[in-house]
This record gives sequence, C-alpha cells and structure tokens, in this order.
Amino acid sequence: MRSPNHSFLDQCLIQFDLALRTCVPGSSQARRASPAEELNDGELSPSERRHTAGLMRINHTGEVCAQALYQGQAATAKLGDVRESMQQAAAEEVDHLAWCEDRLRQLDSRPSLLNPLWYALSYGIGAAAGIAGDKWSLGFVAATEDQVCAHLEDHLEKLPTEDAKSKAILKQMIVDEKQHGDLARNAGGAELPAPVKQAMTAVSQIMKTTAYRI
Repeated sequence: MRSPNHSFLDQCLIQFDLALRTCVPGSSQARRASPAEELNDGELSPSERRHTAGLMRINHTGEVCAQALYQGQAATAKLGDVRESMQQAAAEEVDHLAWCEDRLRQLDSRPSLLNPLWYALSYGIGAAAGIAGDKWSLGFVAATEDQVCAHLEDHLEKLPTEDAKSKAILKQMIVDEKQHGDLARNAGGAELPAPVKQAMTAVSQIMKTTAYRI
C-alpha cells in the first residue's frame, strides 16, 4: 500500500513483503472460512486428483496474478479512493489465494513453481495500467475479472462430479470476482479496446497452460 508517510524505500520494502506473502506457500491467511471447510472429500481416482490439482493450480496462479495486478495499480493510482479500492480488492483476493492453496495441499499437490515470474509480470502490467489513468486502470480490473469468471465457470464444468470441495471454492470465487468487476465498472472503468482484451486472453492462455503442469 502507498502512504504519504512512507519513503520510497519503505514503499519498496512493503511491496517486497507483499510479494513474498503472495508467492511463498503457507504465507497467505484467509479472513473468511473456506467454502469447502464443512464438506466431505469425494472419492477421486489418481487421474482425477491430478486433473483437479492442475485446475486448482491454475486458479491459485490466477489469484497470484490478481494480487500483483491490484498492488501494481494501487502503487500508481492517481486518486486516493481508486488506490483504496485496489488495496481492498487485493485483500479480498487473499481469501481465494489461501483457499486454493489449502485445496492443493489436500490433493497432495503444490502451487506453480512459476508464480514469482507471473507475480512480477502482473505487477508491471498493473502499474502500467495505473499510470495510464484511473479510468483505464478500473477498466482493466473489470476486463480481468470478466476473464477470471469465464475460466472459473469453465473449470466448474471440468471438475469431477464428486469433487464438492473444489466446486464450492470456485462458486464463491465467481461471486466475489463478479462483484469486483461490477464495482470497477460502476466506479468509472472504461471499456478496453479489443486488441488489449485479445492480448490479455493470449497471456492468460499461456499462464493456464504452464500452471496446469509446472
């Protein structure tokens, strides 16, 4: 987060701490209980567990990217209320990060090894969006959340029928992401040009392909 009372060095240290807490497994603490907490773990075959872990790893990496995007935007946002909105959205995304990581652990799997790379790239994109102006920064949030919801809904269809835990997590994530997108649009987010959205889709596809396996 940025504050007029923080020096440039302080801000760098704060951002570094946020990056570590996002990328280092076990560092994220959810504020809300996981939607899967009270559900029984269904019987999954070894191949189903591997497939589910791959999907949840994608979702976890997506949340790492979301954290970085919001923090990058907050660092360069021009208006205080926009900066606060970015920081609040980032805080809410921590729940998703922790839920996905917990589910990966239950599936005897791990987060993507490429998460630090995706964090750095996403932070840069978020900072650039903030520099472009608050309406574009908010528009980027809305477009990002639309894409996130689309791939979460796709994953819901691909998860094994018996996997109630992962499905419960994704359903709550969709509710939250749609709310973030709506808030960004209502706050004045501009519609992004088609080429920008196409580039976002291409980068997202690379992330999903690599995170599923690595």
